Amino acid sequence: MSNYKNQKSILAKLGITVLNPMQKDAHQVIQNNSEVVLLSPTGTGKTLAFLLPLIAELNPDIDEVQALIVVPSRELAIQIEQVIRDMGTGYKTNAVYGGRSGSKDRIELKHRPAILIGTPGRLSDHFYREEFDTNHIKTLVLDEFDKSLEIGFETEMIDILSSLTALKKKVLTSATFGVKIPKFVKLQNPQEVDYLSEEGPRLNIFKIEASDKNKLKTLVKTLNHIGNQPGIIFCNFKDSIAEVGDFLIRNNIAHTEFHGGMEQIDRERALIKFRNGTYQLLLATDLAARGIDIPEITFIIHYQLPHKEEEFTHRNGRTGRMKKEGNAYVLYHESERLPDFIEQFPNKTFEDSKGWQETAWSTLYITGGRKDKISKGDIAGLLIKQGNLNKDELGVIELKQDCAFVSVCRDKMQEVINLTNNTRLKKKKVRISEI
Repeated sequence: MSNYKNQKSILAKLGITVLNPMQKDAHQVIQNNSEVVLLSPTGTGKTLAFLLPLIAELNPDIDEVQALIVVPSRELAIQIEQVIRDMGTGYKTNAVYGGRSGSKDRIELKHRPAILIGTPGRLSDHFYREEFDTNHIKTLVLDEFDKSLEIGFETEMIDILSSLTALKKKVLTSATFGVKIPKFVKLQNPQEVDYLSEEGPRLNIFKIEASDKNKLKTLVKTLNHIGNQPGIIFCNFKDSIAEVGDFLIRNNIAHTEFHGGMEQIDRERALIKFRNGTYQLLLATDLAARGIDIPEITFIIHYQLPHKEEEFTHRNGRTGRMKKEGNAYVLYHESERLPDFIEQFPNKTFEDSKGWQETAWSTLYITGGRKDKISKGDIAGLLIKQGNLNKDELGVIELKQDCAFVSVCRDKMQEVINLTNNTRLKKKKVRISEI
């Protein structure tokens, strides 16, 4: 199949009709150059921009790792792995990262993936153990490379690059303006695709002075004014999230949480429920500021002030993306000293309240997935025909390797479970429950 027809097929599977301007430019530059630095805001589609030319250069006759994608977080590794699987290219892909069993990695790596994705620490460990041949790795992508350096992975990244002696192409991506390329990457004459200097997002930033020192009552008042819209509340620490979360629950504001102290499975499920609309509010640390797959949101709230301007920028980058309008609110008390990068923004006060309502959706968990030859169509068919759902009562379906998550109208949840649990989906008997 020609690259053009193959790309058309991939985009169709992803439900995309046309690439955006950044993706078109990046595809062309990556295809024709051996060193590329891709700079574009969070949420603009950088993953697809580098994956398309990467996949086009894979050799189906080589049963070894051919492309390596290094990422700063497990969430980003999982996200990219899922995108590649959704592309349906036929090439084996695996993601390796801390917090997951090393023995599970080794079992999967015995049957070599064409594309290997991983965090620097886990990849460096596999390289040290010489678990696979690195001589066929021709393409290296350092995705959000500055974030990996920021969280202390420089030594591991140096180890990884020193092991890659057969590289033909290096692609670095970032959402940070003015980022410095580390010397150990050894770029000679990189071509730059810079969309950070394009027309910026339509982002409105306001300060809100809190009447209460802990800012909790002002936070609830702000949320009630905004009303039901998808958004993120940023805190600096997981302990703060516990305090804020308890207060939100006491005020009947449903939310889900996301921070580094959570188990990986709980973090993944929190993002799934946020993506599918079960929750419209995510209470998070800066772990959610970049490198995770979440939908377009309309607002973010800085409940606790970020320490650095870069953190402020990345948080704000979660809204107002792709030239859509978004709002960022900075909550502060008069006793707090505002950094210079925040002082300049106008103050805002709220009078009336719209109130915050629970969403109409809940999430179903199904114990069968892609490895069982189950498709999204199979799941939709079961829930509509046997589960007695109307199409508008069935929401987002996320299909994983060994399970699936589906948003379903909350009012029909128990009925659907009663009608479909312990039934067969394709050839597999599946358990269906609410999470």
